[in-house]
Amino acid sequence: MGKAVCLGASLQCSFGVAPSSLIVLPANRVLTGTPMATVMDYAPIVNVPPFGMCSSPTNPVVIAATAAALGVPTPAPCIPLTPAPWTPGSPTVLVGGIPALNNTSTLTCAWGGVIQITAPGQGTVEVP
Repeated sequence: MGKAVCLGASLQCSFGVAPSSLIVLPANRVLTGTPMATVMDYAPIVNVPPFGMCSSPTNPVVIAATAAALGVPTPAPCIPLTPAPWTPGSPTVLVGGIPALNNTSTLTCAWGGVIQITAPGQGTVEVP
């Protein structure tokens, strides 16, 4: 059984150089001490802040920076592009009618990165 994820959960992208913290707006009014997250909390910048610098070879900004450095792989500022919700989420726990986010869920960035939850933001509430 996984831990429920909430506001302030630590995130890490496989192509990012720094961790980030999940932002959960208090729209659903379900708290685990702080607002509880759902699989729909995936919006770039609004819910998923940048991860410092990005090193993905498919990111157009990284491609441009690498070209400017004459082919030397060069990271560029991260701007996440997350087009689909977190997967898999909790199959039985709903928050405002939407599956709750647990710490085993992942999010895919359009630039090829996989975003994982490294710390759920709380340690007592468990969800399947």
